[in-house]
Amino acid sequence: MVKTIYQLKKLSVNLFVSKKFYYGGIMNLVKRVISILTVMAVAISFALPAGAKVEGDTIILGAAVSLTGKYSTNGKHTQNGYELAVKTINDAGGVTVGGKQYKFDIIYYDDESDKARAAELAERLINQDGVKYMLGPYSSGLTKAIAPITEKYQIPMVEANGASRSLFTKGYKYLFAVLSAANQYLEVAIDLAAEKAVAAGGKASDVKVAMAFEGDAFSQDVKIGVVEAVERHGMTIVVDDTLPKELDDMASILAKVKATKPDVLAVSGHSKGAMTAIRQISEMKVDVPMLAMTHCDAAKINKNFENNAGEYALCAAQWHKSLTYSDSFFGSAGDYASTFASAYDYDPPYQSAESSAALLVWKDAFERANSFDTEKVRDALAVTEMQTFYGNIKFSDGGQNIAKPMVLFQVQNGQNAVVAPTKWAAADLIWPVPKWSER
Repeated sequence: MVKTIYQLKKLSVNLFVSKKFYYGGIMNLVKRVISILTVMAVAISFALPAGAKVEGDTIILGAAVSLTGKYSTNGKHTQNGYELAVKTINDAGGVTVGGKQYKFDIIYYDDESDKARAAELAERLINQDGVKYMLGPYSSGLTKAIAPITEKYQIPMVEANGASRSLFTKGYKYLFAVLSAANQYLEVAIDLAAEKAVAAGGKASDVKVAMAFEGDAFSQDVKIGVVEAVERHGMTIVVDDTLPKELDDMASILAKVKATKPDVLAVSGHSKGAMTAIRQISEMKVDVPMLAMTHCDAAKINKNFENNAGEYALCAAQWHKSLTYSDSFFGSAGDYASTFASAYDYDPPYQSAESSAALLVWKDAFERANSFDTEKVRDALAVTEMQTFYGNIKFSDGGQNIAKPMVLFQVQNGQNAVVAPTKWAAADLIWPVPKWSER
Protein backbone atom coordinates (compact mmCIF):
# COMPACT_ATOMS: atom_id res chain seq x y z
CA MET A 1 0.00 0.00 0.00
CA VAL A 2 2.85 2.39 0.83
CA LYS A 3 4.40 1.69 -2.55
CA THR A 4 1.07 2.33 -4.28
CA ILE A 5 0.62 5.66 -2.50
CA TYR A 6 4.03 6.86 -3.54
CA GLN A 7 3.34 5.77 -7.11
CA LEU A 8 0.10 7.79 -7.07
CA LYS A 9 1.95 10.76 -5.64
CA LYS A 10 4.53 10.55 -8.41
CA LEU A 11 1.76 10.34 -10.99
CA SER A 12 0.09 13.41 -9.50
CA VAL A 13 3.34 15.36 -9.72
CA ASN A 14 3.70 14.35 -13.37
CA LEU A 15 0.18 15.50 -14.06
CA PHE A 16 0.88 18.74 -12.27
CA VAL A 17 3.73 19.66 -14.62
CA SER A 18 1.94 18.53 -17.77
CA LYS A 19 0.77 21.23 -20.16
CA LYS A 20 -2.54 19.45 -20.45
CA PHE A 21 -3.33 20.39 -16.84
CA TYR A 22 -1.86 23.87 -16.90
CA TYR A 23 -5.05 25.55 -15.71
CA GLY A 24 -5.75 27.13 -12.34
CA GLY A 25 -8.67 25.00 -11.19
CA ILE A 26 -7.08 21.70 -12.19
CA MET A 27 -3.79 22.78 -10.65
CA ASN A 28 -5.46 23.47 -7.34
CA LEU A 29 -7.15 20.08 -7.44
CA VAL A 30 -3.87 18.33 -8.15
CA LYS A 31 -2.20 20.24 -5.33
CA ARG A 32 -4.89 19.07 -2.94
CA VAL A 33 -4.45 15.46 -4.11
CA ILE A 34 -0.69 15.69 -3.54
CA SER A 35 -1.24 17.13 -0.07
CA ILE A 36 -3.65 14.36 0.91
CA LEU A 37 -1.42 11.61 -0.44
CA THR A 38 1.62 13.05 1.32
CA VAL A 39 -0.18 13.06 4.65
CA MET A 40 -1.31 9.45 4.09
CA ALA A 41 2.20 8.31 3.17
CA VAL A 42 3.74 9.99 6.20
CA ALA A 43 1.12 8.47 8.49
CA ILE A 44 1.74 4.97 7.17
CA SER A 45 5.52 5.38 7.34
CA PHE A 46 5.23 6.22 11.03
CA ALA A 47 3.12 3.11 11.53
CA LEU A 48 5.99 0.90 10.31
CA PRO A 49 9.08 0.07 12.40
CA ALA A 50 12.06 2.38 11.85
CA GLY A 51 14.20 1.40 8.89
CA ALA A 52 11.92 -1.41 7.75
CA LYS A 53 11.55 -2.52 4.15
CA VAL A 54 8.15 -4.06 4.73
CA GLU A 55 5.22 -3.71 2.36
CA GLY A 56 1.94 -4.79 3.85
CA ASP A 57 2.51 -8.29 5.17
CA THR A 58 5.74 -8.86 3.20
CA ILE A 59 9.37 -8.56 4.30
CA ILE A 60 11.48 -7.58 1.28
CA LEU A 61 15.02 -8.96 0.98
CA GLY A 62 17.48 -8.02 -1.75
CA ALA A 63 19.97 -10.17 -3.67
CA ALA A 64 22.41 -9.70 -6.53
CA VAL A 65 23.01 -13.18 -8.00
CA SER A 66 25.09 -14.45 -10.93
CA LEU A 67 22.49 -15.59 -13.45
CA THR A 68 24.86 -15.02 -16.39
CA GLY A 69 28.65 -15.13 -16.71
CA LYS A 70 31.12 -17.73 -15.53
CA TYR A 71 29.41 -18.26 -12.15
CA SER A 72 25.92 -18.66 -13.60
CA THR A 73 25.62 -22.37 -12.76
CA ASN A 74 26.17 -21.77 -9.08
CA GLY A 75 24.26 -18.51 -9.23
CA LYS A 76 21.19 -20.45 -10.31
CA HIS A 77 21.76 -23.01 -7.55
CA THR A 78 21.90 -20.08 -5.12
CA GLN A 79 18.65 -18.57 -6.38
CA ASN A 80 16.88 -21.94 -6.30
CA GLY A 81 17.96 -22.39 -2.68
CA TYR A 82 16.62 -18.96 -1.77
CA GLU A 83 13.33 -19.52 -3.57
CA LEU A 84 12.68 -22.94 -2.06
CA ALA A 85 13.22 -21.55 1.44
CA VAL A 86 10.95 -18.57 0.80
CA LYS A 87 8.15 -20.89 -0.33
CA THR A 88 8.69 -23.33 2.54
CA ILE A 89 8.74 -20.64 5.22
CA ASN A 90 5.78 -18.76 3.74
CA ASP A 91 3.73 -21.95 3.41
CA ALA A 92 4.45 -22.75 7.07
CA GLY A 93 3.04 -19.44 8.25
CA GLY A 94 5.90 -17.08 7.53
CA VAL A 95 7.62 -14.87 10.10
CA THR A 96 5.97 -13.69 13.32
CA VAL A 97 6.83 -10.16 14.44
CA GLY A 98 4.77 -8.19 16.93
CA GLY A 99 2.10 -10.88 16.93
CA LYS A 100 1.56 -10.52 13.15
CA GLN A 101 2.45 -12.96 10.36
CA TYR A 102 4.69 -11.78 7.52
CA LYS A 103 5.90 -13.44 4.33
CA PHE A 104 9.29 -13.21 2.64
CA ASP A 105 9.88 -11.88 -0.86
CA ILE A 106 13.17 -11.22 -2.67
CA ILE A 107 14.17 -8.58 -5.22
CA TYR A 108 16.77 -10.12 -7.55
CA TYR A 109 19.24 -8.58 -9.97
CA ASP A 110 21.77 -10.36 -12.20
CA ASP A 111 25.31 -9.31 -11.26
CA GLU A 112 26.64 -11.00 -14.43
CA SER A 113 29.47 -12.62 -12.40
CA ASP A 114 31.13 -9.20 -12.29
CA LYS A 115 32.40 -7.49 -9.12
CA ALA A 116 31.75 -3.93 -10.27
CA ARG A 117 28.24 -4.85 -11.35
CA ALA A 118 27.58 -6.56 -8.01
CA ALA A 119 28.65 -3.44 -6.11
CA GLU A 120 26.49 -1.26 -8.35
CA LEU A 121 23.47 -3.48 -7.75
CA ALA A 122 23.98 -3.45 -3.99
CA GLU A 123 23.82 0.34 -4.11
CA ARG A 124 20.68 0.13 -6.24
CA LEU A 125 18.95 -2.31 -3.91
CA ILE A 126 19.68 -0.12 -0.90
CA ASN A 127 19.28 3.39 -2.31
CA GLN A 128 16.63 2.92 -5.00
CA ASP A 129 14.67 -0.13 -3.91
CA GLY A 130 14.90 0.71 -0.22
CA VAL A 131 16.03 -2.78 0.79
CA LYS A 132 17.10 -3.01 4.44
CA TYR A 133 17.94 -6.71 4.62
CA MET A 134 20.33 -8.40 2.17
CA LEU A 135 21.10 -11.90 1.01
CA GLY A 136 24.56 -12.59 -0.34
CA PRO A 137 25.64 -13.18 -3.96
CA TYR A 138 27.48 -16.25 -5.21
CA SER A 139 31.27 -16.42 -4.68
CA SER A 140 33.74 -14.81 -2.31
CA GLY A 141 34.85 -12.23 -4.86
CA LEU A 142 31.37 -10.83 -5.35
CA THR A 143 30.64 -10.97 -1.63
CA LYS A 144 33.83 -8.95 -1.08
CA ALA A 145 32.51 -6.37 -3.54
CA ILE A 146 29.17 -6.04 -1.76
CA ALA A 147 30.19 -6.27 1.91
CA PRO A 148 31.77 -2.79 2.14
CA ILE A 149 28.54 -1.31 0.78
CA THR A 150 26.19 -3.08 3.19
CA GLU A 151 28.59 -2.14 5.98
CA LYS A 152 28.63 1.53 4.92
CA TYR A 153 24.83 1.73 5.02
CA GLN A 154 24.59 -0.51 8.11
CA ILE A 155 22.43 -3.04 6.29
CA PRO A 156 22.61 -6.60 7.70
CA MET A 157 23.55 -9.25 5.14
CA VAL A 158 23.23 -12.99 5.67
CA GLU A 159 25.36 -14.62 3.00
CA ALA A 160 25.72 -18.25 2.06
CA ASN A 161 28.33 -18.42 -0.69
CA GLY A 162 31.26 -16.19 0.26
CA ALA A 163 33.75 -18.38 2.12
CA SER A 164 36.99 -16.36 1.85
CA ARG A 165 38.39 -16.08 5.35
CA SER A 166 39.48 -12.50 4.68
CA LEU A 167 35.78 -11.57 4.77
CA PHE A 168 35.83 -12.33 8.48
CA THR A 169 38.94 -10.34 9.38
CA LYS A 170 37.75 -6.90 8.24
CA GLY A 171 35.81 -6.11 11.38
CA TYR A 172 32.47 -6.14 9.58
CA LYS A 173 29.52 -5.87 11.96
CA TYR A 174 26.71 -6.43 9.45
CA LEU A 175 28.02 -9.53 7.62
CA PHE A 176 26.97 -13.03 8.70
CA ALA A 177 27.96 -16.17 6.79
CA VAL A 178 26.31 -19.57 7.29
CA LEU A 179 29.12 -21.53 5.59
CA SER A 180 32.56 -22.69 6.69
CA ALA A 181 35.58 -20.64 5.62
CA ALA A 182 37.38 -21.40 2.34
CA ASN A 183 40.70 -22.41 3.88
CA GLN A 184 38.94 -25.43 5.42
CA TYR A 185 37.75 -26.90 2.11
CA LEU A 186 40.65 -29.12 1.03
CA GLU A 187 42.97 -29.19 4.03
CA VAL A 188 41.09 -32.25 5.29
CA ALA A 189 42.01 -34.04 2.02
CA ILE A 190 45.70 -33.38 2.70
CA ASP A 191 45.26 -34.73 6.23
CA LEU A 192 43.57 -37.78 4.74
CA ALA A 193 46.48 -38.33 2.31
CA ALA A 194 48.91 -38.18 5.26
CA GLU A 195 46.83 -40.71 7.17
CA LYS A 196 46.77 -43.10 4.21
CA ALA A 197 50.50 -42.77 3.62
CA VAL A 198 51.25 -43.76 7.21
CA ALA A 199 48.70 -46.62 7.08
CA ALA A 200 50.50 -47.94 3.98
CA GLY A 201 53.81 -48.10 5.87
CA GLY A 202 55.28 -44.82 4.66
CA LYS A 203 55.59 -41.32 6.08
CA ALA A 204 53.34 -38.30 5.66
CA SER A 205 56.38 -36.32 4.53
CA ASP A 206 56.75 -38.67 1.54
CA VAL A 207 53.55 -37.31 -0.04
CA LYS A 208 53.94 -35.11 -3.13
CA VAL A 209 51.21 -32.57 -3.90
CA ALA A 210 50.22 -30.80 -7.13
CA MET A 211 48.00 -27.72 -6.99
CA ALA A 212 45.91 -25.90 -9.62
CA PHE A 213 43.79 -23.02 -8.33
CA GLU A 214 41.81 -20.19 -9.85
CA GLY A 215 43.11 -16.72 -9.06
CA ASP A 216 39.90 -15.58 -7.33
CA ALA A 217 39.60 -14.84 -3.60
CA PHE A 218 37.85 -18.10 -2.74
CA SER A 219 40.27 -20.45 -4.50
CA GLN A 220 43.31 -18.61 -3.18
CA ASP A 221 41.98 -19.09 0.34
CA VAL A 222 41.44 -22.78 -0.40
CA LYS A 223 45.08 -22.85 -1.49
CA ILE A 224 46.19 -21.27 1.80
CA GLY A 225 44.53 -24.12 3.70
CA VAL A 226 46.19 -26.73 1.48
CA VAL A 227 49.63 -25.13 1.81
CA GLU A 228 49.29 -24.93 5.59
CA ALA A 229 48.33 -28.62 5.75
CA VAL A 230 51.23 -29.56 3.44
CA GLU A 231 53.68 -27.66 5.65
CA ARG A 232 52.22 -29.20 8.79
CA HIS A 233 52.94 -32.69 7.45
CA GLY A 234 56.30 -31.82 5.88
CA MET A 235 55.07 -32.75 2.38
CA THR A 236 56.44 -31.48 -0.93
CA ILE A 237 54.62 -29.34 -3.52
CA VAL A 238 55.70 -30.40 -7.01
CA VAL A 239 53.24 -28.34 -9.11
CA ASP A 240 51.85 -24.94 -8.15
CA ASP A 241 49.91 -23.37 -11.04
CA THR A 242 47.02 -20.96 -11.56
CA LEU A 243 44.04 -21.93 -13.70
CA PRO A 244 43.36 -19.65 -16.70
CA LYS A 245 40.89 -16.82 -16.09
CA GLU A 246 38.14 -18.41 -18.18
CA LEU A 247 38.71 -21.82 -16.56
CA ASP A 248 38.54 -23.57 -19.92
CA ASP A 249 41.94 -25.23 -20.40
CA MET A 250 44.40 -26.78 -17.95
CA ALA A 251 46.21 -29.10 -20.36
CA SER A 252 49.63 -27.55 -19.70
CA ILE A 253 49.13 -27.99 -15.94
CA LEU A 254 48.11 -31.62 -16.38
CA ALA A 255 51.20 -32.25 -18.52
CA LYS A 256 53.28 -31.21 -15.50
CA VAL A 257 51.21 -33.51 -13.28
CA LYS A 258 51.91 -36.45 -15.59
CA ALA A 259 55.62 -35.64 -15.51
CA THR A 260 55.96 -35.18 -11.73
CA LYS A 261 53.62 -38.03 -10.63
CA PRO A 262 52.21 -36.46 -7.44
CA ASP A 263 50.26 -38.43 -4.84
CA VAL A 264 47.57 -35.74 -4.60
CA LEU A 265 46.19 -33.29 -7.15
CA ALA A 266 44.17 -30.44 -5.59
CA VAL A 267 42.00 -28.32 -7.89
CA SER A 268 39.72 -25.36 -7.17
CA GLY A 269 38.01 -23.36 -9.91
CA HIS A 270 34.29 -23.33 -9.09
CA SER A 271 31.94 -25.40 -11.28
CA LYS A 272 33.52 -24.56 -14.62
CA GLY A 273 36.98 -25.39 -13.33
CA ALA A 274 35.77 -28.73 -11.97
CA MET A 275 34.20 -29.59 -15.34
CA THR A 276 37.38 -28.67 -17.21
CA ALA A 277 39.56 -30.69 -14.83
CA ILE A 278 37.50 -33.87 -15.11
CA ARG A 279 37.18 -33.60 -18.88
CA GLN A 280 40.89 -33.07 -19.51
CA ILE A 281 42.11 -35.54 -16.88
CA SER A 282 39.98 -38.13 -18.68
CA GLU A 283 41.12 -37.09 -22.16
CA MET A 284 44.80 -37.02 -21.19
CA LYS A 285 44.54 -40.18 -19.01
CA VAL A 286 46.24 -38.49 -16.05
CA ASP A 287 46.82 -40.98 -13.23
CA VAL A 288 46.93 -39.63 -9.69
CA PRO A 289 46.20 -41.63 -6.50
CA MET A 290 44.03 -38.87 -5.00
CA LEU A 291 42.14 -36.14 -6.87
CA ALA A 292 40.72 -33.56 -4.43
CA MET A 293 38.47 -30.81 -5.77
CA THR A 294 35.91 -28.16 -4.93
CA HIS A 295 32.47 -27.73 -6.55
CA CYS A 296 32.13 -31.32 -7.77
CA ASP A 297 28.47 -31.53 -6.78
CA ALA A 298 27.50 -28.20 -8.29
CA ALA A 299 29.16 -29.32 -11.55
CA LYS A 300 27.41 -32.72 -11.28
CA ILE A 301 30.62 -34.52 -12.24
CA ASN A 302 29.03 -37.80 -11.16
CA LYS A 303 26.37 -37.39 -13.88
CA ASN A 304 27.72 -35.12 -16.62
CA PHE A 305 30.47 -37.29 -18.11
CA GLU A 306 30.49 -40.46 -20.18
CA ASN A 307 32.64 -43.44 -19.16
CA ASN A 308 32.38 -42.45 -15.47
CA ALA A 309 35.13 -39.87 -15.89
CA GLY A 310 34.28 -38.29 -12.54
CA GLU A 311 34.50 -41.58 -10.66
CA TYR A 312 36.70 -41.59 -7.53
CA ALA A 313 37.08 -37.79 -7.36
CA LEU A 314 37.28 -36.61 -3.76
CA CYS A 315 35.19 -33.53 -3.25
CA ALA A 316 34.96 -30.90 -0.51
CA ALA A 317 31.42 -29.96 0.45
CA GLN A 318 29.71 -27.72 2.94
CA TRP A 319 26.82 -30.19 3.19
CA HIS A 320 25.51 -33.52 2.00
CA LYS A 321 22.05 -35.05 2.06
CA SER A 322 23.22 -38.06 4.09
CA LEU A 323 24.12 -35.94 7.15
CA THR A 324 22.01 -36.15 10.31
CA TYR A 325 21.19 -32.46 10.80
CA SER A 326 17.50 -31.48 10.89
CA ASP A 327 15.06 -28.66 11.62
CA SER A 328 11.32 -28.12 11.92
CA PHE A 329 10.90 -26.63 8.43
CA PHE A 330 12.73 -28.94 6.03
CA GLY A 331 13.13 -31.95 8.31
CA SER A 332 16.36 -33.88 7.79
CA ALA A 333 19.07 -33.19 5.22
CA GLY A 334 17.61 -36.07 3.22
CA ASP A 335 14.12 -34.56 3.43
CA TYR A 336 15.47 -31.27 2.11
CA ALA A 337 17.12 -33.09 -0.79
CA SER A 338 13.84 -34.79 -1.69
CA THR A 339 11.89 -31.53 -1.52
CA PHE A 340 14.48 -29.73 -3.64
CA ALA A 341 14.63 -32.52 -6.24
CA SER A 342 10.84 -32.48 -6.55
CA ALA A 343 10.86 -28.74 -7.15
CA TYR A 344 13.85 -28.46 -9.51
CA ASP A 345 14.38 -31.97 -10.88
CA TYR A 346 17.98 -32.37 -9.70
CA ASP A 347 19.75 -33.18 -6.45
CA PRO A 348 20.65 -30.08 -4.44
CA PRO A 349 24.32 -29.12 -4.38
CA TYR A 350 25.51 -27.58 -1.14
CA GLN A 351 25.29 -24.10 -2.68
CA SER A 352 21.50 -24.48 -2.74
CA ALA A 353 21.34 -25.96 0.76
CA GLU A 354 23.37 -23.20 2.36
CA SER A 355 21.32 -20.58 0.50
CA SER A 356 18.13 -22.04 1.94
CA ALA A 357 19.72 -22.02 5.39
CA ALA A 358 20.30 -18.27 5.09
CA LEU A 359 16.52 -17.70 4.99
CA LEU A 360 16.06 -19.81 8.12
CA VAL A 361 18.60 -17.58 9.86
CA TRP A 362 16.71 -14.47 8.78
CA LYS A 363 13.42 -15.86 10.08
CA ASP A 364 14.97 -16.78 13.40
CA ALA A 365 16.57 -13.35 13.81
CA PHE A 366 13.41 -11.38 12.99
CA GLU A 367 11.40 -13.40 15.46
CA ARG A 368 13.95 -13.13 18.27
CA ALA A 369 14.35 -9.39 17.65
CA ASN A 370 10.54 -9.08 17.44
CA SER A 371 11.25 -6.02 15.36
CA PHE A 372 12.11 -4.78 11.88
CA ASP A 373 14.60 -2.23 13.19
CA THR A 374 17.86 -3.03 11.41
CA GLU A 375 20.01 -2.56 14.51
CA LYS A 376 17.84 -4.83 16.64
CA VAL A 377 17.80 -7.45 13.89
CA ARG A 378 21.58 -7.16 13.47
CA ASP A 379 22.03 -7.72 17.20
CA ALA A 380 19.78 -10.78 17.03
CA LEU A 381 21.82 -12.17 14.12
CA ALA A 382 25.03 -11.72 16.10
CA VAL A 383 23.86 -14.11 18.85
CA THR A 384 22.36 -16.75 16.54
CA GLU A 385 22.77 -20.31 17.76
CA MET A 386 20.63 -22.86 15.95
CA GLN A 387 20.57 -26.14 14.08
CA THR A 388 19.17 -26.37 10.56
CA PHE A 389 18.97 -29.24 8.07
CA TYR A 390 22.19 -27.74 6.68
CA GLY A 391 24.09 -27.82 9.94
CA ASN A 392 24.70 -25.92 13.15
CA ILE A 393 25.01 -22.15 12.90
CA LYS A 394 26.76 -19.83 15.33
CA PHE A 395 28.64 -16.69 14.35
CA SER A 396 32.02 -15.46 15.51
CA ASP A 397 32.54 -11.75 16.18
CA GLY A 398 33.71 -11.49 12.57
CA GLY A 399 30.52 -13.10 11.21
CA GLN A 400 31.94 -16.56 10.38
CA ASN A 401 29.98 -19.70 11.16
CA ILE A 402 32.09 -21.51 13.75
CA ALA A 403 29.71 -24.39 14.47
CA LYS A 404 29.84 -26.50 11.28
CA PRO A 405 32.71 -28.58 9.80
CA MET A 406 33.33 -29.39 6.14
CA VAL A 407 32.70 -32.86 4.73
CA LEU A 408 34.39 -34.85 1.97
CA PHE A 409 32.53 -37.10 -0.39
CA GLN A 410 33.85 -39.38 -3.10
CA VAL A 411 32.13 -40.25 -6.35
CA GLN A 412 31.49 -43.99 -6.08
CA ASN A 413 29.39 -45.81 -8.68
CA GLY A 414 27.97 -42.51 -9.83
CA GLN A 415 26.89 -41.47 -6.34
CA ASN A 416 28.36 -38.92 -3.94
CA ALA A 417 29.30 -40.88 -0.81
CA VAL A 418 30.54 -39.09 2.32
CA VAL A 419 33.93 -40.53 3.39
CA ALA A 420 35.06 -37.93 5.95
CA PRO A 421 34.80 -36.89 8.73
CA THR A 422 34.50 -40.44 10.00
CA LYS A 423 31.63 -39.48 12.33
CA TRP A 424 29.37 -38.92 9.32
CA ALA A 425 31.02 -41.27 6.82
CA ALA A 426 28.59 -43.27 4.74
CA ALA A 427 31.28 -45.21 2.82
CA ASP A 428 34.95 -46.14 2.91
CA LEU A 429 37.41 -44.11 0.88
CA ILE A 430 38.61 -45.82 -2.31
CA TRP A 431 42.36 -45.17 -2.37
CA PRO A 432 44.51 -45.14 -4.35
CA VAL A 433 42.35 -44.24 -7.36
CA PRO A 434 42.59 -47.02 -9.98
CA LYS A 435 44.72 -46.13 -13.00
CA TRP A 436 42.92 -45.38 -16.24
CA SER A 437 44.30 -48.58 -17.78
CA GLU A 438 42.59 -50.55 -14.99
CA ARG A 439 39.15 -48.97 -15.19
